[in-house]
Amino acid sequence: MALCLAFTMLLLLLGSPSSARRNRCLDAAEACTADARCQRLRTEYVAQCLGRAAAGGCPQARCRRALRRFFARGPPALTHALLFCSCVNAACAERRRQTFVPACAFSGPGPAPPSCLAPLDACEHSRVCRPRLLAFQASCAPAPSAPGGCLQDQVPRCLHAYAGLVGTAITPNYVDNASARVAPWCDCGASGNRREECEAFRGLFTRNRCLDGAMQAFDGGWPPVLQDQLDVHQDPEHSLQQVSSTDGLLVGSSLLSLLPVLALRPLL
Repeated sequence: MALCLAFTMLLLLLGSPSSARRNRCLDAAEACTADARCQRLRTEYVAQCLGRAAAGGCPQARCRRALRRFFARGPPALTHALLFCSCVNAACAERRRQTFVPACAFSGPGPAPPSCLAPLDACEHSRVCRPRLLAFQASCAPAPSAPGGCLQDQVPRCLHAYAGLVGTAITPNYVDNASARVAPWCDCGASGNRREECEAFRGLFTRNRCLDGAMQAFDGGWPPVLQDQLDVHQDPEHSLQQVSSTDGLLVGSSLLSLLPVLALRPLL
């Protein structure tokens, strides 16, 4: 039974033909499969996150490291499309929620989520997580004057910083199949006299107009490279050149340039 479930999950993650009407999450999966670099990195994290479980559960540290590699080295237009694809039904939303193997990368060993103070404290003491959280706080700080909560040039930085948290101690994910709400796997029910700190941390994800606006803006500007990858008449070499050209779209602004330690690649 476990083998069958693992095989089903593998097909879901690696992409498979669909008899239902097309959706953007499936398009994103197929576009990644069509790109050699994206598919190689995705296969790596799937193998780690669905690999043989250790005595204490899944190999979470290896799974998360492979996810960090996926976002640091994969084509951003494709990796972000997998992360931020929009959905109009529960089946699509479930595919999106399961894309990064939440049973291993997202949730913990217990049946109930821990206090958010636990992953927050772990992040504060991690050389990988702490600078990424600082980058997320700086890049996704809401701009009250902006209609969508984010300044126009802030959107790509916010999405890039959010993606950088996947594979860390505070890995966020979609919390259900009925919305696009995201949060780390934690709550604030047992945070004691640090309840305010806990709620403020969780609110970075659940009450962040800039993050919400950035995700909606990504949906409104669906990367043209995906259509190129899915077009059977498109020249493959031309498509790969377009994918490579998107690497420069997510370069940080002067705010992040003040924090050179926030570069993701050296932290892997």
